[in-house]
Amino acid sequence: MQVQVRHQPSFAVARLSLAPQEPVQVESGAMVATSYGMQMESRAQGGVMKGLSRAVLGGESLFVTTYTAPPHGGWVDVAGGLPGDVQVLEMDGRVGWCVTRGAWLANSHGIALETRWGGFGNLFGGEGGFLTHAQGQGQLVVACYGAIDVRTLQPGEYVTVDSGHVVAYADTVQTQLRRVSQGVVQSLKSGEGLVFDFAGPGQILTQTRNPDALLGWLVARMPSR
Repeated sequence: MQVQVRHQPSFAVARLSLAPQEPVQVESGAMVATSYGMQMESRAQGGVMKGLSRAVLGGESLFVTTYTAPPHGGWVDVAGGLPGDVQVLEMDGRVGWCVTRGAWLANSHGIALETRWGGFGNLFGGEGGFLTHAQGQGQLVVACYGAIDVRTLQPGEYVTVDSGHVVAYADTVQTQLRRVSQGVVQSLKSGEGLVFDFAGPGQILTQTRNPDALLGWLVARMPSR
């Protein structure tokens, strides 16, 4: 699979060019367009129980759509649900990636997805909770809200990121999810809730906008009945 991203960074669309009979897995609803003759099949990846785990815990769709190119090859255009950028991660089979809720967009054949526990955030109504873990060899395509920053941490280097701005991070990075301040009153004053502490070596991807902040802005302006 070859990936070409256009319309960056605000309204990115990724074109997934496939060899003859090559499959690609795409998040349900992410397809914009395909070349003629592309075969499509939607199913719960790994069975119904794993599909439910991804949907309920990981924040992704219950069904994963697999597109398979016809004998002459083809392409699939995919885009995220919010305006923002797209990043392609080249996975070598040695280092896996943890992807936060709603950020996974597509992956080539040879990459397996599973749901992992990433922290206590959703138990308290905040960000965090379960993550989608990708392992294998090939391309992993993730989407974000706003622009995307790639941060490479050196061994022993630390950084703290608001949990709503985290897109993905490599398995080599050590992580800790914690409250940024003590007490509910302090959290309300600062406007912050949960943060990730990252320790290198490895890469982390962050987004310049927080989807939950957008949701809060919209809810606050909705007319009340």
